[in-house]
Amino acid sequence: MKKVIYLSLACLLCVTFTQAQNKTGFGLKGGINFNGNGDYFESVGSQAEHPEKNIGYHVGIFGKFGGKIFVKPELVYTSTTSDYNDGSFKMQKLDAPLLVGLRFLKMFNVFAGPSLQYILDTEFENNNIHTIENDFTVGLNFGVGVSFNSIGIDLRYERGFNDNEATFINNNVSPVVESRIDTRPEQLILSISFIL
Repeated sequence: MKKVIYLSLACLLCVTFTQAQNKTGFGLKGGINFNGNGDYFESVGSQAEHPEKNIGYHVGIFGKFGGKIFVKPELVYTSTTSDYNDGSFKMQKLDAPLLVGLRFLKMFNVFAGPSLQYILDTEFENNNIHTIENDFTVGLNFGVGVSFNSIGIDLRYERGFNDNEATFINNNVSPVVESRIDTRPEQLILSISFIL
């Protein structure tokens, strides 16, 4: 009897793996980010301070179309936090990765593509942000994934292409000076997705 149960489970797993996310359509995704923004300059001529990376999160929607070669456009809300000596820099943005991928061994895939990014809001602890150089920027995503039927898990790296500085009045130093921070993200992103 045990052999029949084990054989049934093995057959079920084989069927699951051979049908690994061949599905196309639309879905939901979410997960965590291990992220940091760029360097912080307390004043003109000061040395750059590198951020301490933190955990953030993301939620969004996506479409997946194709078979062995697929395209996967996404629209994702992302929240990041980076810690500096003078406080925490928080940023909320909309990301729109336009990914092209290749499926192999039935359930695995690799993908890459540009990510269009629109900054919704920024906040630096105890400071008033004046301006952000560009609200709209472009970055790069690339990564690997595994899929089981309608469920997918992927790990990717994201990096902004060019500097995008926010300037603000630094209330923590005397005399008060204008400081700047590079808002360009660098992050590892772990996601789980569900095709509806």
